Amino acid sequence: MEMKFTGENFDAEVLEADKPVLVDFYADWCGPCKMMAPAIEKLAEEYDGKAVVGKLNVDESGEIAARYGIMNIPTLILFKNGEIVRKLVGLQNRDTLKKLMDTAL
Repeated sequence: MEMKFTGENFDAEVLEADKPVLVDFYADWCGPCKMMAPAIEKLAEEYDGKAVVGKLNVDESGEIAARYGIMNIPTLILFKNGEIVRKLVGLQNRDTLKKLMDTAL
């Protein structure tokens, strides 16, 4: 199941995680974000136990989005050991997302 990241849990759930974490920076009004949502959900199921996959609403957690310089959404950032491994901007397909996740495992 995908995780919901917020300003309150971001540091503990992402930066201090012992597994790779993929964060989908999105907004409810964003068309491409909605198009990518099913792929993110599927990814969360596929990598359950191996990695954490979740979403952060930029409208609700603007301070986190600002911290990482999110200018366009969707933006995906893969973290490992609290560090950014890779950042993808724009709509991504499932194959690209799987390859991204596999690089961090």
